[in-house]
Amino acid sequence: MKKKTHKSAAKRFKVKPSGKIFRRRAGYVHKLTKKRAQYRRQARKDVEVTGAEYRRLRQLLSS
Repeated sequence: MKKKTHKSAAKRFKVKPSGKIFRRRAGYVHKLTKKRAQYRRQARKDVEVTGAEYRRLRQLLSS
């Protein structure tokens, strides 16, 4: 049977050409005025997924 990409995972994670998987940081959607500027700056950047999460997502995102 043909393998399919997990669509909800594909919308939340980006796979770079190197094979690394990146995700968004939590807490950067609303109520940003209460949060420190340093936190807001850091939260804008994507974070690399590692370990067990990486292995699980690699299976979900392989088409």
